[in-house]
Amino acid sequence: MWELIRVNKRNSVLLLGAMGSVLLILGYVLGAAFGQGHPQAGWIGMLVAAVIWLVMMAVSLSGGDQILLASSKAVPVTPDVHPMLFNVVEEMTIAANMSKMPKIYIINDPAPNAFATGRSPETASVAVTAGLLAKLNRDELQGVIAHEISHIIHRDILFVTLAGVMLGSIVLLSQIFLRGMFYSSMGSRRRYSSSSSNQGGAQAIMLVVAIVFAILAPILTQLLYFALSRKREYLADAGGVRLTRYPEGLASALEKISGSHVNMESANKVTAPMYIANPFRGKKAMNLYSTHPPTEERIRILRNMSHGAAYIDYEKSYEAVTKRAAVVPASALKPEEVAIRDGSGESKSTRTAKQQARQIGDLMRTVSAFAFLTCSDCGLKMKIPPEFKGNQVKCPRCKKISSLEK
Repeated sequence: MWELIRVNKRNSVLLLGAMGSVLLILGYVLGAAFGQGHPQAGWIGMLVAAVIWLVMMAVSLSGGDQILLASSKAVPVTPDVHPMLFNVVEEMTIAANMSKMPKIYIINDPAPNAFATGRSPETASVAVTAGLLAKLNRDELQGVIAHEISHIIHRDILFVTLAGVMLGSIVLLSQIFLRGMFYSSMGSRRRYSSSSSNQGGAQAIMLVVAIVFAILAPILTQLLYFALSRKREYLADAGGVRLTRYPEGLASALEKISGSHVNMESANKVTAPMYIANPFRGKKAMNLYSTHPPTEERIRILRNMSHGAAYIDYEKSYEAVTKRAAVVPASALKPEEVAIRDGSGESKSTRTAKQQARQIGDLMRTVSAFAFLTCSDCGLKMKIPPEFKGNQVKCPRCKKISSLEK
């Protein structure tokens, strides 16, 4: 495990170094374009880019996980909201030999998905959607939580936070430059017409180079980011199966998540790679397809594991299904016996679509601090919004007056 973490850290450093190089080059090119021939303009632009990155990095390290959770509209919850979720997270924390259980959040969203974030295993958080909790049985939920716990113990969560900040810095610089060019186009033409033809031509060439690089830099950085993100999803699948010893649980969960046709309203381009599966559908899914490996392929790999649940068993299944080179580092492929266990007997959900929809609604209301009151006469379950100020509620069915305890 420690060797796998070391490889992950090395790859993270290499990727962040490549992204940092793109950021500094972008700053130099934009500075030179704005500098109108000043010999130090490029270096000043590079310095400005470095300062922007350092400020955003400091913010990220001090509270980046909270920013990501807030932007995802994740709400911290207590065990009474969903006891099974807390029990499963506790089980996987013990199985992973973590010293501290991650904080648990629920996202008020009917689309099934989940992610983990934090700076270290000690500050980690796991967020799941209301839709996920309503659609999955215990074995499937255990597979998803084990996948997210694997991201935590592999030290993936810090990488995602830092890489997301780096990507955000590059996008910010590119947008500032391109918008600035749009609003100052008239002034630029006047400057070029008043300068010498040679100098004006050089500035025009530099401007074209800057525009091209400002457009390509975010795309290049996203490709670097997504390339390693896809590999980390495979590794988290391998780690999750090793913790649960039940590949079918995660495979079935991925099948249900990918089968949902609901877009996540709380997800965006920065947070999308954090989720266990692509949170978008339709055109958005095509635009962000490279954030995750093909879900169908991940499911086939998991269901092809029949001899064990160790890293080496996942690697053999990966190579057999994809016909590609190794995804798990060779140092982690030590021979070990991790036998596949039987499921808990809940392989098929007994809840109908209508019952699932009702459960999603009730869970989302619970997270939003709704109160629930059952009428003692007719048995109607009333949902009381948090802004309700009264102490008594009239049942809309039988008109009985009931007291509301707050």
